[in-house]
Amino acid sequence: MVRIAIAGAAGRMGRNLVQACEDNPDTILTQAVEHKESPFIGNDAGLVAGIQQLSVAITDVPDAEKFDVLIDFTHPTVTTDYVDYCVTHGKKMVIGTTGCDEALEQKMQKAGESIAIMYAHNMSIGVNLCLNLLHTAAKTLGDSVDIEIIEAHHRHKVDAPSGTAVKMGRVIADALGRNLSDCAVYGREGQTGARDRKTIGFETIRGGDIVGEHTVLFAADGERIEITHKASSRMTFANGAIHASVWVNQKNPGLYGMSDVLSL
Repeated sequence: MVRIAIAGAAGRMGRNLVQACEDNPDTILTQAVEHKESPFIGNDAGLVAGIQQLSVAITDVPDAEKFDVLIDFTHPTVTTDYVDYCVTHGKKMVIGTTGCDEALEQKMQKAGESIAIMYAHNMSIGVNLCLNLLHTAAKTLGDSVDIEIIEAHHRHKVDAPSGTAVKMGRVIADALGRNLSDCAVYGREGQTGARDRKTIGFETIRGGDIVGEHTVLFAADGERIEITHKASSRMTFANGAIHASVWVNQKNPGLYGMSDVLSL
């Protein structure tokens, strides 16, 4: 049985993680953590998540003796501190935080020398299958198409484009031998001139309660190919994260991705 700690346990994603942990026969929730100003400190994590009482009170600090794997879907600044904490205490991590910059990703890479970390922009099995399809499509179509990535999320999402959209762009750019930072175009306005075929465009939509939608458009003269993933529930990501927790608990130090978890 893998003992799980969940950071941000009272948030939208945290509550789904609590439920997914309870539903999985191989995991048990032993720690639920929130920031110290949270009004949920001291409350039962199960009741906050809308399920049965779990006798796990939400605290403002983790206790390394009580968990094997920490799941973190919080904020880059918080994730930075948790990476340091888990390295210090020799604890494994599953990280789904979006908006992580290069410095934080390098910190994860360094941390992977001493602990096992599974980091992914998206824990959905479907999204990770799409990444494989995108690599194949980009390799096959090459420079014969225009490529656009359109993503939509709920109005509360604070980063744009989404981490999943950026990951899709990186997969495509790598397949084409391009550097995404050199060829990405984030939105267009005014007299932009003709489209450069070697760019990869990003369009962002924010509104309502959209859980997450991503479409990659490969547009040629006379035809187009669209690869789309739509998530209708955060439980898709939560179940993937719990599955990854069981997997990473058995691994040696290293920085892993969902492609490793799913053997893609």
